[in-house]
Amino acid sequence: MIDSHIFQDKKAVYFTLGCKLNFAETSTLGKYLAEQGIRKAQAGEQADICIVNTCSVTELADKKCRQAIRRIKKQHPQALMIVTGCYAQLKSEEVSNIEGVDLVLGANQKMEVVDYLLNNPTNKTHVTPMKDIADFVPSCSQDDRTRHFLKVQDGCDYYCSYCTIPFARGRSRNGAIANLVQMADTAGREGGKEIVLTGVNIGDFGKTTGETFFDLIKALDRVESIERFRISSIEPNLLTDEILDFVAHSQRFAPHFHIPLQSGSDTVLKLMRRRYDTAFFRSKIEKIKALLPDAFIGIDVIVGMRGETAELFQETLHFLETLSFAQLHVFSYSERPGTMALKIEPMVSSQEKQERSKQLLAMSEQKLNDFYRSQRGTTHKVLFEHTKKNNKMYGFTGNYIKVAVDYNPDWVNKIIDIRI
Repeated sequence: MIDSHIFQDKKAVYFTLGCKLNFAETSTLGKYLAEQGIRKAQAGEQADICIVNTCSVTELADKKCRQAIRRIKKQHPQALMIVTGCYAQLKSEEVSNIEGVDLVLGANQKMEVVDYLLNNPTNKTHVTPMKDIADFVPSCSQDDRTRHFLKVQDGCDYYCSYCTIPFARGRSRNGAIANLVQMADTAGREGGKEIVLTGVNIGDFGKTTGETFFDLIKALDRVESIERFRISSIEPNLLTDEILDFVAHSQRFAPHFHIPLQSGSDTVLKLMRRRYDTAFFRSKIEKIKALLPDAFIGIDVIVGMRGETAELFQETLHFLETLSFAQLHVFSYSERPGTMALKIEPMVSSQEKQERSKQLLAMSEQKLNDFYRSQRGTTHKVLFEHTKKNNKMYGFTGNYIKVAVDYNPDWVNKIIDIRI
């Protein structure tokens, strides 16, 4: 392990897999280590510490984590390898047995990396049982472009039959609105223009502070240093009419919604233990389009869930064909140890999952093209990013249209009115 007296000479590399929440947390870890004098290694430098923040949402995610750990260890053979995140929490023994791993930290230990480095722990694995995961550490990170990600909530109490996130992240918990508002304002004063609100189940915000997600967005809407907020994925049953009415009249919250449907079959939704049916979901989409006709709506769908027969998949296809949305995010069902879904029959073959995914992705492409065509001739505020490619610069409108224009350095990190 590393002695505190030589922190100043150390370099670290960070690798993140999975969701935006993980990216926000990795950024905070980097800040903690930087405060100790551990700087981020530059390209070509050998690192002294490697931190891999993992995902475990699917079996493929686990595989990618193992590959990343081995690849990074090969690139930095002398470095201390620390693995944290959902894969580390759920399968700590499996992770600790990967060659080259020196330290495995679970969900509760993720933000205590510095302490473990300083205290030279003799145990390789430090994981708190799921029922005891209670800490909440707010995070606000800036990606490589212009937006920030503000972690407002963690954990989930829903226990959908196919999902291990509650086992990896623990119970629903959140930060206090006053602190989150302060973090958002700080990001704005440091030059941030857009903040994406992230969490595991952000609509469930308030379990630990007696506040609500609606209270949060009302408070953030008054942060004058930030020009735009986005709400990341939010459960349809938690996307209330008062939230939609507020966003429709807000000057800062973007007309952009990411809503998990998971299946367009009521039978499969029950197997999944989801908290709504297709009629409710349809009413929510129709409410959005009535209030915000130009809103971008992204929808998550899982194909090949145990019990999803060919006929039930056709119900999903038909349901989605009749909905007004902009894009699908399609995921193949993955067997997760310890989940209730393992008891459901019949199973769906990998080949059938792939075929169903292709059908939904083709529909998504058509819906996205239709949405883009509907926006031609309209004028939107575009936040331009730093990226320059082929003398073009890129940015996003409030309703999530990616725009390319000739590069203008004066427009970097600026919001400009653009006719689409």
